[in-house]
Amino acid sequence: MIESARRRTLLKAALAALAAAPALSRAQSTDAVIMHVRDASITRLPANAEAQKSIDSAAPRAAQPGHWNARAPLPFARSEMASAAAWNGRMHVVGGYGNLRVDRAYHHVYDAAKNAWSEAAPLPRGASHVGVAAANGMLYAIGGFIEQNKLPHEDAFAFDIAKGEWRMIAPLPRARAAACVVALNGKIHVIAGASGRDIKKSIDWHEVYDPAADRWETRAPLPDPRDHAGAAVLNGSIHLIGGGFDGSNRNTGLHHAYDPKTDAWELRAPLPTARNGHATAVLREKMFVIGGESSGKVHGQIEGYDAKADRWESYAPLPTPRHGAGAVTIGNAVYFAGGAPVAGTSFLTSVNEAFTL
Repeated sequence: MIESARRRTLLKAALAALAAAPALSRAQSTDAVIMHVRDASITRLPANAEAQKSIDSAAPRAAQPGHWNARAPLPFARSEMASAAAWNGRMHVVGGYGNLRVDRAYHHVYDAAKNAWSEAAPLPRGASHVGVAAANGMLYAIGGFIEQNKLPHEDAFAFDIAKGEWRMIAPLPRARAAACVVALNGKIHVIAGASGRDIKKSIDWHEVYDPAADRWETRAPLPDPRDHAGAAVLNGSIHLIGGGFDGSNRNTGLHHAYDPKTDAWELRAPLPTARNGHATAVLREKMFVIGGESSGKVHGQIEGYDAKADRWESYAPLPTPRHGAGAVTIGNAVYFAGGAPVAGTSFLTSVNEAFTL
């Protein structure tokens, strides 16, 4: 009975969020916009924005560095989604900051073939730093912050992509946000992140959701706790890279790989540019780490990892350095949408750029 009431409350909140969201026009502008997270009257980036940009990498330059192209921007500026997921040629971006709030339930879908955005059913519970992954026609949204960078929640949801409907699934055993969420062998791994009501504490937790049983299980913890890290599946292993400690600007380049067969982590070559709030995607059997932030810097570096050689190389940097954005691979390109164009969480952008080799 209590669970049913909770579900009804979340459904009402989702419907209210959808009603409050501005409708998308049929003809979307091709120009990206900048917004302040709290003050609509501020329309320009701070004077030191250009000086914050960092694009230099200590990694050797790749023989084929690739290039970036501008694509249709998000319908409006958004940031701190934490991640995005792709299914059937479309990128799903959920939650985050936008339109003067930090607990949005927005759910935008980008069709790469059409280079166009649409709205989908909103998250049942608005939040930022939501972890997402897609598997077997379902989009999973796990945890997130209810307030600005604090108060994580434990709710978890599954979105039936074909039906366009959300439903609640078994909640996280422990509330968290800014976690790494990846799909592997039909199960959803939720690793690391931040916990704590008012003071963020980096965690090493590793929990796995089994959709068939609607149940969570515990796996080997990450050797070093951190939040705002990046993760991707490469050659059957989960690679978790970089991140920050306890919500501070103390960043790391640590890189661990998890083998699901042995339930064990192994240290790999560190990320050349330590950072947090970056995105991770796999393209042509290489794993790419894109964007991010560190103390007073917003990163445009894109560094690619070759698992066979255990080696990093640098690639063409982001035209628009940013952090807190979502990245996915669709076809032969990585799409990187939204984010914060300066260090910190004061500004948002709708920029969407695509990387190809």
